[in-house]
Amino acid sequence: MSFTQQGIHAEIEALTGRIIADRRHLHQHAETSLKEFGTAKYIADRLDELGIGHVKVGETGVLGTLEGAGPGRTLMLRADIDALPLRDGCGAEWANTTSEANHACGHDGHVSALLAAAEVLAAHRADFNGTIKFAFQQAEEIGAGGLIFEKQGVLEGLDQVFGLHLSSELPVGTVSATAGPQWASVDHFSIDVHGKGGHVSRPHLCRDALVAGASIVVEAQQIVSRELDPFAEAVVGIGTFTSGENYNIIASSAHIEGTVRAFDEQVRATVLASLERIADATARAHNTTAEFTRTVYADVLDNDPEAARFAARVALEVPGVEQVVTNSPKSAGGDDFAVFLHHAPGVYARVGSGGTPATSHPHHTYEFALDEAALPIAAELHAGYTLRWLAGGYEG
Repeated sequence: MSFTQQGIHAEIEALTGRIIADRRHLHQHAETSLKEFGTAKYIADRLDELGIGHVKVGETGVLGTLEGAGPGRTLMLRADIDALPLRDGCGAEWANTTSEANHACGHDGHVSALLAAAEVLAAHRADFNGTIKFAFQQAEEIGAGGLIFEKQGVLEGLDQVFGLHLSSELPVGTVSATAGPQWASVDHFSIDVHGKGGHVSRPHLCRDALVAGASIVVEAQQIVSRELDPFAEAVVGIGTFTSGENYNIIASSAHIEGTVRAFDEQVRATVLASLERIADATARAHNTTAEFTRTVYADVLDNDPEAARFAARVALEVPGVEQVVTNSPKSAGGDDFAVFLHHAPGVYARVGSGGTPATSHPHHTYEFALDEAALPIAAELHAGYTLRWLAGGYEG
């Protein structure tokens, strides 16, 4: 293996201008989930330039494959590629001003970092044995892309997976690689309550879906406080409640939407079952009916301990990394990289992209911005992890 971390660093450093240019182009031409056609073409064209074969996954996902000098293990690197349906308020000259799509979660940085890593790794294809897969995954923001990759069968036969997420909560120069559950499961639910409407002056002839729905909202708040172990972790969040047509009409229907989040599959199942039970029982108590619908957006993202330790050790060798955190608090956010972890051990690291007032805005806000100094660090983590792992680790 004719590579060193110092050599990899020099190669990534030489690509910094291109990494930033890629990121700004993708930011200015942001596309939302399942509509990432231009993004996918941009990625495919770059892979063609690098001589990396690729196939479509679904309509807008891209999977590149790079074979080394000989047979060996297979590692997949993943970057999500979609933007949010949000106005771009970052104020930069590369802001997207032509559509309501905003890379307010840093996925533009994820793509540009992985493209740079792919360029470096392609230049070293004679220096490693095995196979590298580059997964440019669509629709993370709606929890659909990971399942598309899974259903197409491209996650089979993997030995290791690695991914990373830029984080405005961490300053540039900080990397987190923490073992165990790090991102929550995310389930979306909707409850449709059906009653019988009528004039408010004749309530005895009606079945008020608004009152039934309001009672469901209140009762659902008791699940975490009264049905779970005090040390269990879960969120039941209700974001929308719509009902009624006019001030003097008893509502015939109500619609509730929310999310359940947890870090343990048993806790997750308990909360969802309780929520469905409460919706049904409460609706019946009001002489109405309720339909409960659940959509899975993400499973619990559980980092493999060995992979987390390996990523931390690689990060310590990356110039510019000043702190490696191995005990980060969990995030109740979700990420469908969890699907990849169902197929192979791996780790989802966090790379600091904040540290200043301008770059510390929360993700998913219109003024979100990242410090582009984080991008070469992310690219070097991808490349360093891959080459070191394919070489057999630190004992190989």
